[in-house]
Amino acid sequence: MSEVAALAGVSTGTASKALNGRGSLRAETRQRVQQAADQLGFIANAAARGLQTGRTYTVGMITTDSIGRFSIPLMIGAEDALGAGQVSVLLADARDDPIREQYYLRTLLSRKVDGLIVTGRRTQARPPIAAADLPVPVVYAFISSQNPMDCSVVPDEADGARRAVEHLLAIGRRRIAHVTGPEHHHSARVRAAASVETLAEHGLELARPPLHGEWSEAWGRHAVGMLLSARRDEGADVDAVFCGSDQIARGVAEALREAGRTIPGDVALVGFDNWDVMVEACRPQLTSVDMDLEGIGRTAAEHLLEAINGDPLLGARALPCRLVPRASTAV
Repeated sequence: MSEVAALAGVSTGTASKALNGRGSLRAETRQRVQQAADQLGFIANAAARGLQTGRTYTVGMITTDSIGRFSIPLMIGAEDALGAGQVSVLLADARDDPIREQYYLRTLLSRKVDGLIVTGRRTQARPPIAAADLPVPVVYAFISSQNPMDCSVVPDEADGARRAVEHLLAIGRRRIAHVTGPEHHHSARVRAAASVETLAEHGLELARPPLHGEWSEAWGRHAVGMLLSARRDEGADVDAVFCGSDQIARGVAEALREAGRTIPGDVALVGFDNWDVMVEACRPQLTSVDMDLEGIGRTAAEHLLEAINGDPLLGARALPCRLVPRASTAV
């Protein structure tokens, strides 16, 4: 630091303030100090900074989503918010193993992280990550905590399902079917219930009760066979299918084509997740509901920073989804 100060022609204290964003310094002074630091290859000592502030400027993220389908976009969003405060993220994958999760929890706490973000691949509430109060704040992202006082940031899945059904109604579809995941799965139940409620508000009902199965393309293909063989009202066919996931929707699209049905001419199709791998590979490209995972991660990180600074937010916050129209519902 003394060498940086000498090269910039300022005192050591001024150089320190300039590089740490403190003090009332002129912009040209800060710029001159930064240029001197860059020229000398100076890197601030994070450990010394931590001793001075009582913080390590690191946050731990514990996930059970080993494939990264949800945790990666959540982490990208979190880093967007944390990076602005020069806070780093340490990611730990517990792989749905409670013992491994507790190991990583102890490891991160031993590293004196300033806070924790807990996430996973399911939106249903989970037990708190620790039985007792932790020495650092915790925010749950995408999943929620069973403790209503814990801070959780989740997608409003019912809102997403409503948007999907409203979109299909807006393009003139009335015989709407819903193909989704296992009935015991929280997301499948929420999305199915919201679909039924939205149609009821318009004096309509699903073409048949929700079809529950696996979160897979194979289930989507199988469900089409069930839909096409179970006609009601003197052979009236479905004219739209809202699927509980993009994987299911891609299977539905494949089976409809094989059955000679055009999309969206005969049957409009909407998925859920807006997973680029699926929506872009689907033919035609798939209209889907986006839960804004990056936005959830960013909001969770913002709430964690507020908690670290002594202003915690209690309870769950549900963020709205958005519909991304594509060719599968093009009018």
